[in-house]
Amino acid sequence: MQQYNDKKFVKSALKVLRSAGHRITRPRRLVLEALGSREAPMSPYDLQKLLQEGDEHLDVVTIYRVLELLQELNLVHKVLSVGGYVRCRLEDGNGCHGYLVCRSCGRLQEFSDESLCRKEDELAARLGFHAEHHLSEFSGLCAGCQV
Repeated sequence: MQQYNDKKFVKSALKVLRSAGHRITRPRRLVLEALGSREAPMSPYDLQKLLQEGDEHLDVVTIYRVLELLQELNLVHKVLSVGGYVRCRLEDGNGCHGYLVCRSCGRLQEFSDESLCRKEDELAARLGFHAEHHLSEFSGLCAGCQV
């Protein structure tokens, strides 16, 4: 996995946790720092392994609980097609967040789109369903892999 260091993400996420009334616990900080250290999506098991490499130990159940809270606060997203979690890169993006996932190189591109969000809500309503959360992913080839 490629090393990366996004201290701004960690600092911003800690601020969001505090403002939402959540304590800054050791597991929350560790998971945020691990997510901020990688570009690629990571499963809870990937996170556990990464933490163990740094002599930190969290059980997978704790990691899942932390990820669930971070997801509720829109700080991380689960990329379903790859089964991993990534930090949200669009602090002020309006609308539902989604991903373009390259099936060749694995590159992810996050986007937000208010009109797509409205269309998805309208579709759900026509089918008698009230959507509380949207997950949009597009699978295909990025510009670099189309060549």
